[in-house]
Amino acid sequence: MPADDAPLPAAGRTAPGHRNPRPRLPRAIWALGFVSLLMDVSSEAIHSLLPVFMVSGLGASVLTVGLIEGAAEATALIVKVFSGVISDAFGKRKALALLGYGLGAVTKPFFALATGTGTVLAARLVDRVGKGIRGAPRDALVADIAPPQLRGAAYGLRQALDTVGALLGPLLAMGLMLLWQGDVRAVFKAAALPAFAAVLLLMVGVREPDAPVAQRRGNPIRRENLARLGPAYWWVVALGAVFMLARFSEAFLLLRAQDAGLRAALLPLVMVVMNLIYAVGAYPAGRLADTVSHERLLAIGLGLLLAADLVLAAAGGWPLMMLGVALWGLHMALTQGLLATMVADVAPPDLRGTAFGFFNLVSGMALLVASGVAGLIWDRQGATATFHAGALFCLLALAVLGLRKRMAGVAGAGRSRA
Repeated sequence: MPADDAPLPAAGRTAPGHRNPRPRLPRAIWALGFVSLLMDVSSEAIHSLLPVFMVSGLGASVLTVGLIEGAAEATALIVKVFSGVISDAFGKRKALALLGYGLGAVTKPFFALATGTGTVLAARLVDRVGKGIRGAPRDALVADIAPPQLRGAAYGLRQALDTVGALLGPLLAMGLMLLWQGDVRAVFKAAALPAFAAVLLLMVGVREPDAPVAQRRGNPIRRENLARLGPAYWWVVALGAVFMLARFSEAFLLLRAQDAGLRAALLPLVMVVMNLIYAVGAYPAGRLADTVSHERLLAIGLGLLLAADLVLAAAGGWPLMMLGVALWGLHMALTQGLLATMVADVAPPDLRGTAFGFFNLVSGMALLVASGVAGLIWDRQGATATFHAGALFCLLALAVLGLRKRMAGVAGAGRSRA
């Protein structure tokens, strides 16, 4: 059973002959993980059917799907700036997280009512505003609660449980589609229930620690506060943006599956495969991030994404396509919690919400560009060219990592000679 939220015993207080117990993740970290799980069951049950529903049911183009998905995700990431700043300014994170999860829950039924892409766009944007409101405060709350030596594990666990929800959501959608003879709108209605359960669990299952008075510095975006976000932080921000350019929206995986001949009722299987790999790998990858070079893990993750793009570009049928989807999920497991850990490691504790907010703002802009470009390439040149373009961005990101390593080596050599 997860540990209590009680503080860890101080070093040296253990009785002679007894070893200090290995610190365990607080119970609130598990609760936050299950909140994410429930919300993702709801969201992914809808999102695993939404791209094809827009194209086949509402007559949208693939470019329109790409722009809607990019705009929706970018909105979530941009809103995180403001919620992160507010959570730092007032030292309160749980209230904002509750608002964000609540807003996400109340928008879910509107997907079932959509008669055109305008309604879908509005529902996606409002839903993602909710995600943006909760995202940075929740990520900062994980760092506030978790012991520093287990921070990678904490982000890995939350990401793993989040991804279990992303795995169960498409399974639920697929089962209901088969049970209800392909009634997409009925599935969308049923998907709202886990979202409201997530709000209730957050309300009763997570207690926010009090922020020390010494850490409250007023307006987080004053010049003197922003100056405390040093070069190491902005390097992580730049790296996150390059990653988003290389990894466009997962909606294109669903469209690729349809292109490869997978029938509509089985399309959620794509997200099941991806999220199964993601869920199994996220926590071990988080534990690994506590002991292994972050840059090395990022390079391996980019190599996996490059391989996924090349396989998906070459896929002529669904078996090879599923291999590409599995490689995509392994890349996500290795890199997503890792980037959050890197932000938490380099940000001052009282500016963590702001730091996550700006990180996600830049990443959101990159994701909007990437998804729009991917949709445009798909409409004009097809699926193969789209995934080849993703592979080129992977090579660019690997080049940036290599340049950073070389610059760090030169700087280190200069200091050793001085």
